[in-house]
Amino acid sequence: MTTPATTPDQQPDTDAMVWIEGGTFRMGSEQFYPEERPVHRVEVDGFFIDRHPVTNAEYAKFVADTGYKTMAERKPDPKLYPGAPPEMLVPGSMVFFPTAGPVDLRNVAHWWRWVPGACWKRPLGPGSSVRGLGRHPVVHVCYEDARAYCDWAGKELPTEAEWEYAARGGLDGARFVWGDKHMPEGKPMANTWQGRFPWENLELDGYERTSPVGAFPPNGFGLFDMAGNVWEWTDDWYRARHPDDPQKACCTPQNPRGGAKEQSYDPGQPHVPIPRKVLKGGSHLCAPNYCFRYRPAARQPQMVDTGMSHLGFRCVRRKPA
Repeated sequence: MTTPATTPDQQPDTDAMVWIEGGTFRMGSEQFYPEERPVHRVEVDGFFIDRHPVTNAEYAKFVADTGYKTMAERKPDPKLYPGAPPEMLVPGSMVFFPTAGPVDLRNVAHWWRWVPGACWKRPLGPGSSVRGLGRHPVVHVCYEDARAYCDWAGKELPTEAEWEYAARGGLDGARFVWGDKHMPEGKPMANTWQGRFPWENLELDGYERTSPVGAFPPNGFGLFDMAGNVWEWTDDWYRARHPDDPQKACCTPQNPRGGAKEQSYDPGQPHVPIPRKVLKGGSHLCAPNYCFRYRPAARQPQMVDTGMSHLGFRCVRRKPA
């Protein structure tokens, strides 16, 4: 495996992009969720990646420069949501609220609420703001919103393979971005949920919701928040499993781009014609008893039209400037 590293001129600035040398790694995991299987060899070319997720302050600069309105700030198209009650067809987004006690974990409606008026600059809905949260990751951004920022910044969203390769930080096959031990010396290594989700948040990491970028140690490549804090968009269409490992090393996929759009739709909601992209990294809501996904191999589908209070992104640039 080729060991990526930051270039010397990128190291002093914590807000700079980091250059990742190309190489081959083992993508996926056999130990946790079915969609992470099978482990297979993948090769990626070198690329720059943001040192941390895009922040509220950075997104605010984009909005000020372009006048862009996120999807959460626009009225939904009723044709895309057949049967939706009229009160739901207003600008807004999904916000997490803890429950008062244990609930059926199979029903996400216990803790997710559609909040009219919730968006990136009002993350908890009307009356809230991002004042004092400039260094926190921007949230409530759907795929289109993330792509619009990337276009403005002259960047792109990472592929799933690029994201996972960068997240591993040179620890090929490790369980977490920092190694194999969950909490080394009892110390939380990322902004995740400690306690019994979704009602008991012990906040051993010091945060109830998002945390400022860089609040936890970087991985081996100097990247922050590659685990926890917020889920991150990738540019790959979701498929339910990884492809099989190639029988010969000569046939290792190079710069794979995920599945097909037509196969990304949610089979459980055939009446909703909205494709899904791959999310990576887990969030501050991930807990071992419910969503043990703050690991580099973890992955999750997300409809491209939907932003949420635990969902952000970071960018890549594939050609050196």
